[in-house]
Amino acid sequence: MGKTKRVVGRWLSGLILAVCCVGSLSAQNIITRLYNRFLNDTTASNQPHLALYPTIAYAPETSLELGASALYLYHANNDTVNNRLSELQAFGFVTLLGQYGLNLDNTVFGDKDRWYFLGRARFQRFPLLYYGIGPDAHADRPATVDAFSIQARQRVMRRIRPSLFGGLVVDLQHLSNVEFQQPEGTPFALPRGSGGSTNLGLGVGLIYDSRPNVLNARKGAFAELTYLNYHPTRASTYAFSNILADVRLYKTVRPNQVLAWQAYGVLAGGDAPFNQLALLGGETIMRGYYLGRYRDNVHAATQLEYRWLPFWFSKRIGAAVFAAVGTVAPSAREIRLDNLLPAGGAGIRYLLFKKKDVFLRFDVGFTREGTGFYILTGESF
Repeated sequence: MGKTKRVVGRWLSGLILAVCCVGSLSAQNIITRLYNRFLNDTTASNQPHLALYPTIAYAPETSLELGASALYLYHANNDTVNNRLSELQAFGFVTLLGQYGLNLDNTVFGDKDRWYFLGRARFQRFPLLYYGIGPDAHADRPATVDAFSIQARQRVMRRIRPSLFGGLVVDLQHLSNVEFQQPEGTPFALPRGSGGSTNLGLGVGLIYDSRPNVLNARKGAFAELTYLNYHPTRASTYAFSNILADVRLYKTVRPNQVLAWQAYGVLAGGDAPFNQLALLGGETIMRGYYLGRYRDNVHAATQLEYRWLPFWFSKRIGAAVFAAVGTVAPSAREIRLDNLLPAGGAGIRYLLFKKKDVFLRFDVGFTREGTGFYILTGESF
């Protein structure tokens, strides 16, 4: 009887071990399939690719950020010869500061570049810091602006000639449920729009874009000039205008090494509310400064970046170093050299989607006032 029990016990133990092994293999297969389906770029280079993945990010404006991203990459008609890479991206998040939001971005090229749609939308609820207006805004004791905001700008462009597009620009900015919390002891004079506003801008624009891959340009150029007008007769709280100029150049200087340069300027005129003045800082240019740390009618900046995409000794790991300078002013004539602010930093790159040549970037920006960290998909510009 004892021998029979031992045999049965061994058989049951073997069966349990086999079930565990099969279960482990099944779990591995599921994980592998999910990884290949959403993160590993196993599709053919001419086929669309959908990536769904969790994200952990950090930026001065948000603190630690947890979210989920969906990135859809494709070529119109699956034609990689005549059509450029288009991208649609959605990103939802919550942060340790109690913030939440949904970000939508699109860069879409039609067949043979006949149409070009470039836009971004932000639906967010989180407190913003307000330091005042002008190049002399102090860093200590900012006001906290808790509000719900909608920011949506879309360009609808038609090709005029190769790489040159022209068309309409629509911009909607909405700020509501505003709580303007003043710092103790040194309150601000409430700026225009501190109670909230809705402004709809209509305008025109020109874009020159010869970049084959907008998420990771290795050559080519991008230049944008847009004019927007906001008026109470067109569902706007305030009457003002906005001119934006953005120029970017890219050159591959050695295999997998890219030199990128950008010049950027914004001019707001009229009665622009505080949230639609020209803002310095953020994740693209003047990295290291909080977005809106400085704001005024005029913002001008330029930056230079050198990228290794990837390093010669790695298939996926790369890096970048960058430097920038910029300022704000009440008008273009009042820009002063002694108000120029330097910024710079470095970052690590990870080749996320090899066949689409898309990297994940980890940047650290240094300024006179501190440090900013950024973890995002695609290059900053």
